[in-house]
Amino acid sequence: MIRLLVLLPLFCVDTCFPQVSLLSERIHALTSVYRSITGVAMIGPDSRDTLLLNNHHHFPMQSVYKFHLALAVLDRVDRGELSLDQMIHIRQEELMVETWSPMRDDHNVGDFELSVRELLRYTVSQSDNNGCDVLFRLVGGPKSVDAYIHGLGITDIAIAATEEEMQSADSVQYTNWSTPLSAAFVLQKLRYREILSEAGNNVLWDMMVQTSTGPKRLKGLLPAEAVVAHKTGTSGTNEKGISAATNDMGIVEMPDGKEFTLVVFVTDSQEDHEANEKIIADIARVAWDYFLEDVTKDPAR
Repeated sequence: MIRLLVLLPLFCVDTCFPQVSLLSERIHALTSVYRSITGVAMIGPDSRDTLLLNNHHHFPMQSVYKFHLALAVLDRVDRGELSLDQMIHIRQEELMVETWSPMRDDHNVGDFELSVRELLRYTVSQSDNNGCDVLFRLVGGPKSVDAYIHGLGITDIAIAATEEEMQSADSVQYTNWSTPLSAAFVLQKLRYREILSEAGNNVLWDMMVQTSTGPKRLKGLLPAEAVVAHKTGTSGTNEKGISAATNDMGIVEMPDGKEFTLVVFVTDSQEDHEANEKIIADIARVAWDYFLEDVTKDPAR
């Protein structure tokens, strides 16, 4: 089913519709006690009840942008330029050592080959930094992915640096940024099958559902059976005790089968890692409870 997205005015920073004023107040109350900047974009079931917080801010994505990279790779697959079963030769010397990389840990002796499908799984489900940069090289680098995403009509986003380049200086991570609403729009374009083939859509959706990183974020306070297709992003903490990015974005399926999209980016935080993750988990739970109550009151929605 093709569904047209309603492009909301980007100057709408907080609640865009009055019916979510209570939810907005709850989220403001949750975030106001922390020494951080929290960005939120929430789009309710059937693309109703949209809420934005700090959407004017450019939030560093960190590994969230691996979702956008995966879209670009799967677009090449759809166009016949790549194949999911295509084998890619990977040399040990091209792999970063001091970085998060389950792929490197699983293949730590000699050169090896992985299929594009396996590289995507490492990159999306396990947020592998080396897998990410191998895929960047495969599709022409960050500029190519940036152009692809902008070509989808998503403009409040920048993809400029690889994982390796982000390690060169703390400031580089800020060149890969998005507003919360832009991240939410891309998620919805995936869910409503506006950009990939059905096969490509299903591959990426399954990998996002299988994401193993950030279990205490969007999924942290939701029922264990809740289906969450999401992508996390995490920075380090600098010498001043500031964390640039603790992120999660995804689509959450409700018990009645309806879904809501939720993006929570936490940046420039002086809180510890556990507190940053708790911000995300608390917002997800408040949204879950709000929509669950809403559906109970009005089953037709």
